[in-house]
Amino acid sequence: MAVSQLCLFFLHLQNLKGFEKAQRHVLTYMEDAVSQLLENREDISQYGIARFFTEYFNSVRQGTHILFREFSFVQATPHNRASFLRTFWRCFRTVGKNGDLLTAQEYHCLLQLLCPDFPMELTQKAARIVLMDDAMDCLMSFSDFLFAFQIQFYYSEFLESVAAIYQDLLAGKNPNTVIVPTSSSGQHRQRQPPNDCNLPDGVEASLFYQCVESLCDRSKYSCPPSALVKEVLSTTQRLTFSGFLMTLAKDQGINRALGALPDKDLFLDPAMDQELEKLVAQVSGLSISAPTSSSGDTANFHGRNSPRINSPWKPLHHRRKIDAESEGSNEETDSSEN
Repeated sequence: MAVSQLCLFFLHLQNLKGFEKAQRHVLTYMEDAVSQLLENREDISQYGIARFFTEYFNSVRQGTHILFREFSFVQATPHNRASFLRTFWRCFRTVGKNGDLLTAQEYHCLLQLLCPDFPMELTQKAARIVLMDDAMDCLMSFSDFLFAFQIQFYYSEFLESVAAIYQDLLAGKNPNTVIVPTSSSGQHRQRQPPNDCNLPDGVEASLFYQCVESLCDRSKYSCPPSALVKEVLSTTQRLTFSGFLMTLAKDQGINRALGALPDKDLFLDPAMDQELEKLVAQVSGLSISAPTSSSGDTANFHGRNSPRINSPWKPLHHRRKIDAESEGSNEETDSSEN
């Protein structure tokens, strides 16, 4: 593609509705798009480079670009992280809707369905927010895990620095010497969780907030709005680190500021439900409107088409039923012969 075409296309990207939040990291997406273009140039050449770039950035705008991608890309930008959170919720919200309780390992398996190399460490940290000192194999509701996972995943670098601040306050050190993480969030430091048992009452909330506010001012990574953090901490005089994480996870103001998950009914997604209804209607339409044979033998029609429109286990059920009937008919034949 000529340089002039790339420039025109870049201007087109700036006008894409819903792409505003990702524009700060447009270079990341351009590099990824070019990389994919080079890897799949033979297939892409069939329908054109311009169409490829248009579809790629439309997927970025819609948030579907992170599906089945490597973790280093999923966590590369705030937009990617929010897109992953939204996709995880939309794909597995039926878990919560059905009232199912899962372990941290089971939630990790769901995460790996969307991102095969998603690190177990992040899942475990999210589970600790919910379970605290309980065993890690305890069951959790979908909503509890999701909101805890949102805080841990989206603000992972921020929480690493806050954990260091908390440890320094417990030890009576000057937390202003804490270094903000500069490495990629995919390279998580193996920091032990703060041991709140050393000081049951935790640390002074006002001093803790001053340190957190200073961290937010100088951090280049995503942080919760300092005004909301101040509001959260204003209700207590002392706090523990685990209590701070739980409060962040449950705060609807922070959830709304992040904007990835709904702030009301977590199990309702009208857009997705409408798409599912359309799909069900299409499948039902295939079954109802399909022509029958001239003899009116619909059984033959369903027998030919059932693998296409029925659930995979239905044909097996039908085969077992047919086998049972055939065995019964054999018995009748044998008895009649006798």
